[in-house]
Amino acid sequence: MGFESKVDVRPLVDQVLIGDCIEQLKKIPSNSIDLVFADPPYNLQLGGELKRPDESKVDAVDDDWDKFDSMASYDAFSKAWLAECRRVLKPNGALWVIGSYHNIFRVGTTLQDLGFWLLNDVIWHKTNPMPNFRGRRFTNAHETLIWASKSQTSKYTFHYEAMKVFNDDVQMRSDWTLALCTGGERLKNDEGNKLHPTQKPEALLQRVLLSTTNPGDIVLDPFFGTGTTGAVARSLGRHFIGIEREEVYAAAALERIENVEPLTEEALKTTTSKRAEPRIPFGVLIERGLVKAGDRLFDHTQRIAAIVRADGSIASKNESGSIHKVGAHVQSAEACNGWTFWHIRRGTNLVPIDLLRQQVRQELAQAAA
Repeated sequence: MGFESKVDVRPLVDQVLIGDCIEQLKKIPSNSIDLVFADPPYNLQLGGELKRPDESKVDAVDDDWDKFDSMASYDAFSKAWLAECRRVLKPNGALWVIGSYHNIFRVGTTLQDLGFWLLNDVIWHKTNPMPNFRGRRFTNAHETLIWASKSQTSKYTFHYEAMKVFNDDVQMRSDWTLALCTGGERLKNDEGNKLHPTQKPEALLQRVLLSTTNPGDIVLDPFFGTGTTGAVARSLGRHFIGIEREEVYAAAALERIENVEPLTEEALKTTTSKRAEPRIPFGVLIERGLVKAGDRLFDHTQRIAAIVRADGSIASKNESGSIHKVGAHVQSAEACNGWTFWHIRRGTNLVPIDLLRQQVRQELAQAAA
């Protein structure tokens, strides 16, 4: 899916473009990107040094790339990079942007002003947040992610069933409890200090990419940092394009990504909903000889039987029609899923006819591959 665009984005794929994000974005062809994940400067507006109670300095974000002259200049910057991201997104593409209370509301306004369609805001609840050392506010224990499609009509990717399975068969909610990036995952410099002040945990990007991209998709990160998006993309069989203005971060990101081992094709398969699978009428099973006219179908107790007709209907208890209609009739029910209700004998075993349907689906998938 990643290379279906009519424009040729391939020379930029799996590369890090070094320089100003807006200037580098202009090099990317329009309508060529499946998903954007953006972790822009938060414009934290820190005043002076932040110290702990013991007077030691807190290693907070005080880099030049996070400083703006005014809210107006930050808004102009946000509008410029978001407009470019919207240009490069495919019509059915989507964008994630993460921020704190300092910037995320302003970014959200800009997203809507530019025509993005907001799908969700997701709260990343940090299990190990930095304490509030000054004791004048609540401890800031979360960040907010906004998920938006390119437009209201975009047919964006969302693997609902996969995320439900991921969450022990419970709907994935919009509050994600994850730890900060620490330990061996945190990249360090030669002095043993953290290389980048805002490196995101891979677990966060795994949820984003698993839920809203497909293998082969191209993911753009215009604020690449130390390459978390690229590392997770490579692991999950996606492609990436990174943009980073600091060469030391870009070099560390490329080295990190090079050491990632992509998952196998089998490991990358995604759970899909039944609705997303190709529709197979019962009559197709007869055409393929998997069920024959005159065969008998049974419920799982074998107390109820039906005869298969050549036209794909079945008959039981003075009622004929589809497997669903007759299944409902024999149970005196309003509705019935005939695929799971009816079974057929195979040797000494009684198997659901749904297994035969799955066999046809697999054959069709193999033929299309």
